[in-house]
Amino acid sequence: MATPHAVLPHALEQSATAGPSAPTGPGHVGWLRSGLLLGVTAALTFTVLPGTATADPAAVTDPAQAAQVVADAERELVGVTEQLNEAKVQLEKQQAAAAEAEQAAADAQAQLDALDGQVRQLARSAYTGEGFNRLDVMLTSDSAEDFVHQLGTLDAIAGHTNAQLAEIAEVADEAERAQDDAAEAAAEAQRSVDEIAAQQAELEDRIADYQRRYDALTAPQQAQVARATGGEQVAAPSGVIAPSAAAQVAVDTALAQVGDAYVWGAGGPDAFDCSGLTQYAYSAAGVSLPHSSRSQSTMGKPVSVGELQPGDLLFYYSPTSHVAMYIGNGQMVHASTSSKPVMVVNFDSMSGFTHARRIAG
Repeated sequence: MATPHAVLPHALEQSATAGPSAPTGPGHVGWLRSGLLLGVTAALTFTVLPGTATADPAAVTDPAQAAQVVADAERELVGVTEQLNEAKVQLEKQQAAAAEAEQAAADAQAQLDALDGQVRQLARSAYTGEGFNRLDVMLTSDSAEDFVHQLGTLDAIAGHTNAQLAEIAEVADEAERAQDDAAEAAAEAQRSVDEIAAQQAELEDRIADYQRRYDALTAPQQAQVARATGGEQVAAPSGVIAPSAAAQVAVDTALAQVGDAYVWGAGGPDAFDCSGLTQYAYSAAGVSLPHSSRSQSTMGKPVSVGELQPGDLLFYYSPTSHVAMYIGNGQMVHASTSSKPVMVVNFDSMSGFTHARRIAG
């Protein structure tokens, strides 16, 4: 079997080396301040993998029980991996929010700079006597009617000036708030990068512990683990017909990966975890999916088991921690566990199904 390991995705690699850039100027609007900045603190909390809390297979005398201990550990490890995948998806959103905050800060600063000319003009008018004042109007008016008319004009000019000053003050305040928001967003994204990097290392330790447990099993016990966590492998079908062009490409792409290794956190082109496979398959069809079974489980539209068509995604466990692709005729293709490669199994050979979603078609 392939040696399992966790793969740091491209977005995290970039973040870990560079980190979110600090804002260079003020700007941003109130939506960020009011709480719409996407946080990932909750998404970064791992479910505790059994580790030392569960029995070591070597200490269990019953062979079937020893295999079940490892199968349970593998299933929980898959769940932890998908939690990390979800955390990385949320981190990408948070980094995008930070970048948007920085852009809004720059836009606000540019608007403030543009108003600077108006500030200077108003100052000149106020202190150099440009324009009329009420005494000028009284001395230059030809009649009472002309005096009233010019007073109205003067009041209108004053009102316009006050409006300009109010606008400038508002933009200045907004720019100051935006600078704070952008700095906070960048700092929060950096904290998330640091936390995910630490949890990545923890996950790799857990994978190594699982590998030790798996290697200690006999061949029949390893086969039992594979059956318990991935279903019984069957021959890949030919001539699958999907309901749409996009679904067809996704199905064909997923089936073309049968036999590729399962690798924790991998998204292709030669190794996959469960959500990495479905993301890769739909990417070939021009449909963007996040590398997370939990995020994928909310996309598209829900379908019942009786309505399943090739290309529909099948989700497992609660909270969602596994995804497969239905290919018709009661079968599905998935990257199940590290003990087996990408494979086709019967839909009813694996327990834990919760719901299905149609992404295309």
